[in-house]
Amino acid sequence: MTPAKGTPARVGVFGLLGSGNLGNDGSLEAVLGYLRDRHPEAAVDALCGGPEAVTARYGIPATRLHWYRGEYRTASRAGAVAGKGLGKLVDVFRTAGWVRRHDVVIVPGMGVLEATLPLRPWGFPYALFLLCAAGRLSGAKVALVGVGAAPIGNRATRTLVRWSARLAAYRSYRDAPSRDAMRAMGVDTTRDEVHPDLAFSLPAPPAGAPSDPPGPVVVGVMAFHGSDDDRARAEEIHRRYLDGTTRFVRTLVEEGRPVRLITGDDVDATVVSAILDAVDSPLVTVAEPASLADVMKETAAADSVVATRYHNLICALKAGTPTLALSYAAKSDALMAQMGLGAYCHPAREVDADRLLRQFRELEERSAELRLTLAERNQDAVRQLDDQFDKLTAALFPATDRTHAPRETP
Repeated sequence: MTPAKGTPARVGVFGLLGSGNLGNDGSLEAVLGYLRDRHPEAAVDALCGGPEAVTARYGIPATRLHWYRGEYRTASRAGAVAGKGLGKLVDVFRTAGWVRRHDVVIVPGMGVLEATLPLRPWGFPYALFLLCAAGRLSGAKVALVGVGAAPIGNRATRTLVRWSARLAAYRSYRDAPSRDAMRAMGVDTTRDEVHPDLAFSLPAPPAGAPSDPPGPVVVGVMAFHGSDDDRARAEEIHRRYLDGTTRFVRTLVEEGRPVRLITGDDVDATVVSAILDAVDSPLVTVAEPASLADVMKETAAADSVVATRYHNLICALKAGTPTLALSYAAKSDALMAQMGLGAYCHPAREVDADRLLRQFRELEERSAELRLTLAERNQDAVRQLDDQFDKLTAALFPATDRTHAPRETP
């Protein structure tokens, strides 16, 4: 459905937004910035995981994504199981009714077409399928903008994801492996484009410089238990990740380096607590970021960063700080290669503290060179996203399309 000329477009944003994940909210912030810049007349609201948080922070009306409030809690009692089942039915009508009130619905970034973390098919994949099907039936244009995708082992999840992508009116991806994954799932990606992650369009603090003697290290931690296919080994994977990361932090502290622990999701607090218990030192402090802007400020103030969560990596790279990735999925490897730091990836499933330290020391030795590389790659990312937004306007808002002067890159 295309709004008539002179009529404000009714735009919805959809996803697990306002639920405590800073990366998801950063993607929303980037899309809201685009809408304010290119389409200030648009009426915007959200269907999301944390409606109260989204309204309070971004000032837009928001509706709860699921009718059943316990959707993401394990249902063990008969009442909870019945509630979840009823919720699936109710959500068909709730989602369809919400979509019909819009001309355009944007799913902003996020790994909505992947299962690199534990995921049940009848949770978010089902909600995304309802959205895309409702858009196709009602005529509202559903756009998956700068999203992440990956091969999916679970058949039900894979089917829901494949049909969601097929039913969407517009798709773009945050890296080439995401597009390749959707092509392998049987989606025609001929017209789908790849652009940097939406978070690269957010403003960044001034880039820092290495200190002498060596200064603080930011370590971004994660409640990592493997992927959706690793459920049988989840605790073993988590223990190895935690032990290796803790040994790395302890070694830095023994060398007199200040370490700043940082998270990207509320669930990561347990890992922070475990490291603090194991490394009892005033040199280890904890940041409490409320947004990706806060994460960027923390990483800009560091000499180096070692991080796991995908959007913590983006923040560090956007801030221009030499970064080493504890990589848990192909998206992290692709991001690091894109930014010229492909040699500085370490598997999160098999953290080897000694090898991690060797990689970290090499990273710091090349700090000045890598900062120049990151400055160049960041400028290129901003230009590519400006082009992405031009194409998004042409695809979703043809009645209001107008030439947009390119932004100056810093």
